[in-house]
Amino acid sequence: MQIDFHHATTWVVARAAGFTVEDANIIAYSSQYVDDATNYGYIHFTNGAAYERVPSAHGMLDYKNLEELKNMKVWVPFHFLPGNGGLPAGENPEGSFIRKLVCKPGSYIAQDMVNECIRDQYRPYSLHRLGITSHVFVDTWGHQGFAGVQHNINEVDDLRGANEKPAAGLIEKVGHYFSELTQENIPSLGHGQALSNPDLPYESWSYVNGLGDTVVRDNPVDFLTAADELCKVYQRYLTGDPTAEVDGLSDAIKGRISVCFHEFNQPNGKERHIRWLQAIENDFFRLGAEKVNYIAKGDGSWKHQALGTMRAKGDDEYTFSSDFITSNWKYFHDAAKKHRLAIIDDILPRYGICVA
Repeated sequence: MQIDFHHATTWVVARAAGFTVEDANIIAYSSQYVDDATNYGYIHFTNGAAYERVPSAHGMLDYKNLEELKNMKVWVPFHFLPGNGGLPAGENPEGSFIRKLVCKPGSYIAQDMVNECIRDQYRPYSLHRLGITSHVFVDTWGHQGFAGVQHNINEVDDLRGANEKPAAGLIEKVGHYFSELTQENIPSLGHGQALSNPDLPYESWSYVNGLGDTVVRDNPVDFLTAADELCKVYQRYLTGDPTAEVDGLSDAIKGRISVCFHEFNQPNGKERHIRWLQAIENDFFRLGAEKVNYIAKGDGSWKHQALGTMRAKGDDEYTFSSDFITSNWKYFHDAAKKHRLAIIDDILPRYGICVA
């Protein structure tokens, strides 16, 4: 999924669940920032203080640096949450270990992640963590069938779009950027070989995976299910009870979201995002007309507000302010570290999954 869902749809769902505009803004920003927090290392201040940030994504794929792309600390906890074959803790899917790592929509592991987030909501960065959890949770629908490691289970053959029309392969799409890219050395990491098909809310498509299985995907249906289940997560969060009986999205909101999934059909996620923000501002969802925006880097971004920097990258020393301690940027990274620790050290081992 891309910025149109992770930010705009998430905002709509949060408001529909009952969050205030201010809280929905934090949740939605955090959800999208998972894809934009690509820097790592320490931030140093002129007074001697320091703070460690963590990456929740990588930048543009560099086929010359597969070791970075294999980093399980990024792909597994933030983008390709293992599904354990859709089975609860203590049970194992048939076949090899890789079957445990494949994403499954709304898996038991995903539910454990959500429950941990809800129970931990007393922390000052709880809404930021909820946004991160939101991103990972809905991606179990978008990334289903793929694993966050390099493995032939992620291989894609006979990729077809709507009307069974063959889709352009990865080499045809990006091969001119990488002279050494051949069919034999395309990374089989995540859904890279499926291109952006798993991320397009309007797309119906199919492919043959690395095990020889034909997989048919209907994104509009999957994305609407993800939005509805996300609403239930939010409603449970607001009650403070991970097991509460809740209703999810109303039929009216579902219908309006579905319209956007089908009609906002530009291949570029940022263009779809603009249309979503226009719909929000025009009160298409009947949740109140609001001017919502998202700035990942530069003037007005969370990073700029926290550090006073306009640079996307850099290791400059910054002037420390007491406001940094409670800044949204720091709270996001606090939440990201807590989320990663909970997934890798606490939740996955219950299912016999060890990653590093």
